[in-house]
Amino acid sequence: MIQGIFYARFFPQEGTKIVAQSPPGCIVPVPRVSRPCLFDFAVLQEYIIPRKAFCNRYMTVNDPEGKYSVLGFPVSIPSPRYDRNEFIFNFGLVVECGVVDQIPYERVVRRLAVTFAEMEKQNHYLSQDAARNHGPLVHGSSGGTDHGRPQQHEGYCRRPIESLLEIIKEDLNNYGECMIPVDDANTINMKLFPHHTAPPEVKGWHVPVAKMKFADVVDPTWDLTLQRVIAHIDGVSDVRRIAFVADVSLELTQLALRHLLYYDTILLLDMFFFGACYAPRPSIHDFIANVGGMVDECANYVCVGGATSGGGGGGGGGHHVSNYMLIKLMTTFCVGKTVMEWLKGHMDAGFDVLRFVDVRRLVQFGVIKGCLYRIHKYVVSKQYLAALATGQTRPVAGGDPLQKYTDGCHTFDQIITEQNMTDAEIMDKLKSFPGPAGDLTVLYR
Repeated sequence: MIQGIFYARFFPQEGTKIVAQSPPGCIVPVPRVSRPCLFDFAVLQEYIIPRKAFCNRYMTVNDPEGKYSVLGFPVSIPSPRYDRNEFIFNFGLVVECGVVDQIPYERVVRRLAVTFAEMEKQNHYLSQDAARNHGPLVHGSSGGTDHGRPQQHEGYCRRPIESLLEIIKEDLNNYGECMIPVDDANTINMKLFPHHTAPPEVKGWHVPVAKMKFADVVDPTWDLTLQRVIAHIDGVSDVRRIAFVADVSLELTQLALRHLLYYDTILLLDMFFFGACYAPRPSIHDFIANVGGMVDECANYVCVGGATSGGGGGGGGGHHVSNYMLIKLMTTFCVGKTVMEWLKGHMDAGFDVLRFVDVRRLVQFGVIKGCLYRIHKYVVSKQYLAALATGQTRPVAGGDPLQKYTDGCHTFDQIITEQNMTDAEIMDKLKSFPGPAGDLTVLYR
């Protein structure tokens, strides 16, 4: 959110001055306004109108207290029509430091600089405004011409800069855009676009999970490939399977999913196997404390029916498993124990987990909320690593396709997806690998 907006100008006799500001008194004090200034202008004025080497480029500077950031684009217009043959100004924004994403506002600052620089070159918009307040700053008479171009008279209809700044600030803060006529020939038209980081790579073994109901937003004019891919996002199918069922190439499917990732409409999880291992994260304590009703939310997401098994206060709203039991289920995942072993332990203890809880959704909920993380499985061949280090390894026609995965950098999920093999088949194949005993090592991390 914009805390303040200003127009600063360098005057040959007076130095750097704030000509206009909104709200009044936000940068420098004004009469009859008791508002405290956002920062000490005297400290930052040399950065608001900096040395010539820093003009005509985007700049940011923080106040000494680190509370506010000043975003500006100081402009220098050289011309013999001005005193000292130069006109220097800056339209800047003030935002909270470390709280507001500054990237969307960079375009606004650049647009303000470019727009008013062009208006100054066309009809002396800024210098004539200064001439009314500070005396004649433009050489030549007001009724004459400059380089064959007639100058505007005092009666020309246009908005004052003070009102422009106020409208710009209010519209950008309230609506994220503004379209303001300045005079008969110019309009300020700007929009704040949210900044999204580059999405991660989408792999064939990832499982996309929708964060919204696509059926409510998909439009027939959308890209056909994207429509076909979206139709098969169910939180269970991996990217490879989605590509196959949607009859779309894997590369195009990954590109479509990256597009959805960019706009934060999906998230990527690992494939679920009962032979996989999961372990708790430190944030499992939030689940135990039921912060924000997390356990109740979990019950609504994972319970499939039946009656409460007793032992602790049950969740409300028709929950079929007590909160105590859900917490016990979530906190008993651990390193070295597969989901199948975890499940068997609870079944032997007398709780029929599969009757009351969707295990896949329980694990998925834990991963999404940051309570659990997946422990991946890798295989390492000391012989293969030595060959890689010496550069002796070469692809062998008809050789074992699993060898390239034994460098410790490829998860079993990748091997399962790319080689279309089960975990058990991979382990059996690895046991038959030629080489010295103990060459292969399976790692969990």
